[in-house]
Amino acid sequence: MEAQGGPCERNTVKLAELAELPELVALRVNGHVAPWKGPCLLTSWATKHNTPQSYDDRLAAFRRGEVRMSGTMVHCTRVFKENVNLDEQYPELVEQAKLILKKCGGLPLALVTIGGFLASQPKAAFEWRKLNEHISAELEMNPELEIIKAVLMKSYAGLPYYLKACFLYLAIFPEDYMILQRRLVRRWIAEGYSSEVHGKSMEEVLDGYFMELIGRCMILPSQQSIHSRKGIDSCHVHDLIREIAISKSMEENLVFTLEEGCSLNNHGIVRHLAISSNWEGDQCEFENIVDLSRVRSLTVFGNWRPFYISDKMSFLRVLDLEGQWDLLDHHLEHIGKLVHLRYLSIRGHNDIFHLPNSLGNLRQLLTLDISVYCCVACCAPNVLAHTLVLEDEAQLSRRDVCTAFCCSILPYYAAGGRNPGGVEVPRGIWKLKALHTLRTVDVSVGKAVLQDIKKLTRLHKLGLTGINKRNSQELCPAIACLSSLESLSLRSHEATGLSGCFDGMSSPPENLQSLKLRDNLIELPGWIQGLKNLVKLKLEGSSIWEHNAAIQVLGNLPNLATLRLLHGSFFCEEVCLSFGQEVFLSLKVLQLDYIRNLKLVVFEGGAAPKLELLLCLRGWGNASVGLFSGLAYLPSLKEFMLHKKDWRNTELVEDLQGQLAENQNGPVLKSWYLASLATAS
Repeated sequence: MEAQGGPCERNTVKLAELAELPELVALRVNGHVAPWKGPCLLTSWATKHNTPQSYDDRLAAFRRGEVRMSGTMVHCTRVFKENVNLDEQYPELVEQAKLILKKCGGLPLALVTIGGFLASQPKAAFEWRKLNEHISAELEMNPELEIIKAVLMKSYAGLPYYLKACFLYLAIFPEDYMILQRRLVRRWIAEGYSSEVHGKSMEEVLDGYFMELIGRCMILPSQQSIHSRKGIDSCHVHDLIREIAISKSMEENLVFTLEEGCSLNNHGIVRHLAISSNWEGDQCEFENIVDLSRVRSLTVFGNWRPFYISDKMSFLRVLDLEGQWDLLDHHLEHIGKLVHLRYLSIRGHNDIFHLPNSLGNLRQLLTLDISVYCCVACCAPNVLAHTLVLEDEAQLSRRDVCTAFCCSILPYYAAGGRNPGGVEVPRGIWKLKALHTLRTVDVSVGKAVLQDIKKLTRLHKLGLTGINKRNSQELCPAIACLSSLESLSLRSHEATGLSGCFDGMSSPPENLQSLKLRDNLIELPGWIQGLKNLVKLKLEGSSIWEHNAAIQVLGNLPNLATLRLLHGSFFCEEVCLSFGQEVFLSLKVLQLDYIRNLKLVVFEGGAAPKLELLLCLRGWGNASVGLFSGLAYLPSLKEFMLHKKDWRNTELVEDLQGQLAENQNGPVLKSWYLASLATAS
């Protein structure tokens, strides 16, 4: 009998058949993998004839497809052999049941096997808690549960050799951690998990590996940014499959995590070291638990301590400090000693203002991600106010505050630096010839850094802030020299913005695929119409006067798939956006956010034939009926996402629903809000 449901379920059922578990031959959980929905699902169920059945009869009916069960029903029917309501009959088990179902994650094999095991155990919370806390050991040693590991191990064993290393690498990340594809792929590149193949770049090859792991159901796809063209930009690992990754990676001395309760015995050679936010050991423990000279990657998930960067890490390739915790300039003082470093991320650390001069020693560096999230004008008082009243040793010390303020913040402002989201890099960064990714650099304090960046001819991704008329003469030739550039983000922060800063740009990189321009433009730069390979464009605060002319230019870009027109993109008394025939032929995602004085958005027949997602956040005026016209003409439209506040305007909602109902593709109207969106990649 062929199993129903998605590919993950089919694979699980086939393996279950091999394991001779007849209960799983035709197992369906609501037609798909069903997440935990709470005790409310624990209601009586019967066949389609609505007649009560015995357990055996229900299972037989279930196999015939006459009933469908939630993950909760499967689990509880196996455990109790009858319908129960945990809230009423076993309230003390509810919390542990949720954790068990989370670990099962909808896998039929896990639901049935763990449920069967618990059926023979006392119905006591401490027994279920033991299973939750020691699931890895139970899978290894308990004969009733070992079938789960055996079947999941078949999935791992079936991976081709090039995917096994990529899969085991995921053991670095904590449980339930959302892993951005961009971050993971760049780390894989630094680890040397692939090389260029048949004209494809390493990033393209490893993007393929990422999707192949999803296709094999070894990782679960997710989407953190609603603007992702592919719909997938991140992943997480199923709890039980993660246990396989941890087990195999420890077996092969690949990954070790320093965390509360971990073994303090010497683990010898470990290639990848992760430090959990709950580890509170000292420097002596840190240096004795593993051989630091063999560590190839260090990932810190919180509570920074200066001894984490050790002189003994002579072969470190990846240093990932991404997060929002207490990292300051002087903590990176000796970073230049890690001469084999290929990936360095301090993304999210708002108190980093300068990188040390020793950075120039990192000749093999491929990725330098120094993006931060808040305005530096707020950092000094925040650091002082936050730290002086705290005594927790995990927080910043008084020395940290004094060092940051006297050695970083004051000199930064004295030199003219005042731009949020950027970090000043030292002279000599041109020595990092292998650099692939560099963002976000504050170029407001001098022209020399642009002269250095000009020499980084292997750059694929670049982010700059602090652009102004004074440094624009160096900016344009610098960008023109970066022939490999695929992604470019530019921001000003000055009153005049980017207006006039691109006058000297005659030949932008022809391979540019992603462009983000933030702050005053007044008019769209002429060179944009020559970007034949441009896929993604974001405009924010551009204050473009001639919006019709701008739309016409953008509509003729042959490969433009994502267009984001955000707050302040246009500066007109009335903004009427007209998408005419035979324009935006490749567009899939269109976002309109807080466009002041937006009066009309018209789609004519033949416009945007591939548009799938349309997002609209109204301007500051009241959205009205007729704001959008021609939605029925968009043949590929799947979703129209309207800000949740605009749903109060019932006339507007009814108008949109009426237009969408006329669209033969059957698009749906959904609600969204800014807080739910992650930063676009």
